[in-house]
Amino acid sequence: MLRHAKSVGLCVAAAWAAICMPATAQSVVFINPGKATETFWASASDAMHRAAQSLGMQLRVIYAERDRLEPIAIAQRLAQLPPLQRPQYVVFSNDYSVAPAVLRALEGSGIQAFLAYSAIQPELRDQVGVPRGRYPFWLGSLEPRAQDAGYLTAKALIEAARKRPVLKAADGKFHLLAIAGDRSTASSIARNQGLHRAVQEAPDTVLLQEVYGEWRRDKARLQAQELFRRYPEARLVWSGNDEMALGAMQAWQIQGGKPGKNALFSGINTSAQAFEALRQQELSALAGGHFLAGAWALVLLFDYHHGVDFSSEGLELVYPMFKLFGTSSSLRFEKSFGTGQHPLDFKPFSKYHHPALRRYDFDLDQLLR
Repeated sequence: MLRHAKSVGLCVAAAWAAICMPATAQSVVFINPGKATETFWASASDAMHRAAQSLGMQLRVIYAERDRLEPIAIAQRLAQLPPLQRPQYVVFSNDYSVAPAVLRALEGSGIQAFLAYSAIQPELRDQVGVPRGRYPFWLGSLEPRAQDAGYLTAKALIEAARKRPVLKAADGKFHLLAIAGDRSTASSIARNQGLHRAVQEAPDTVLLQEVYGEWRRDKARLQAQELFRRYPEARLVWSGNDEMALGAMQAWQIQGGKPGKNALFSGINTSAQAFEALRQQELSALAGGHFLAGAWALVLLFDYHHGVDFSSEGLELVYPMFKLFGTSSSLRFEKSFGTGQHPLDFKPFSKYHHPALRRYDFDLDQLLR
């Protein structure tokens, strides 16, 4: 999954104006908020690269390396490039609420902007308005329906626990701990809302405490160790991503526990390690597919660039993208996106290529067929 991301990163590091494809191609820069070594964000970049290749677009990926201010600095540098060296489009995420500053940095540059993965929170609305309004070059946004991820994994985790009543605490309920991502990112907040909805629907389950692991395995491991000491009867752990789930599982193993047997864990994302834990039944619930949001954004921008405006479906789009994985679907996924991956055709999802297509359908299963 890292091969395209690494090559793109090297291209950009060599020169800001480096062109890796013919100048006639539709040019896009993706400001990746994560690190090149993070499985999720490397997978996101790789999927975008494959979509760009399928659609004949020029893509450059620049990693912010989890620096909250770096996306703003990247946008400023792009805007200051000579006009002919600027990309036509910039795709970025609103992680850590950077959207207002990024849009200000791009204003007047002639670069058109698109938000993917994490869109505008209500408290930022006064600063940015709506797409094509205060910032006419801000074309729109596309985000996964993140609440699905929290809900699907929490519900599956609780259902798995019900098959093991021995995991109930002395009060006759399942005691659940939650390790969420961060407090500010819209997608993190939505995942947590999905978790809470699943718990509210489960009278036999109580959420004891929710902490924030900042998406990190090491921090989640330390937090889980403390939580296990504080709540010795807790046997369910919900995590906002796979890294934190794996960290919590390590904490349980450190104290002699066996994940999947005397405690159950859930996660979100599609790393090879998470899939292996799922197949080994150490992870009881896993959902993913949202890493493709950037690739789907390229489909929208491709259509827009060719005169088919996605505004017919709205400007701030939220689509279901999460899938709850089982053993067979995880194997199909790794066949498409793992080692030795084959090219993926994104043209069937484009209204430009398929004028009869009435609505966009960004379904992971479509790519796994």
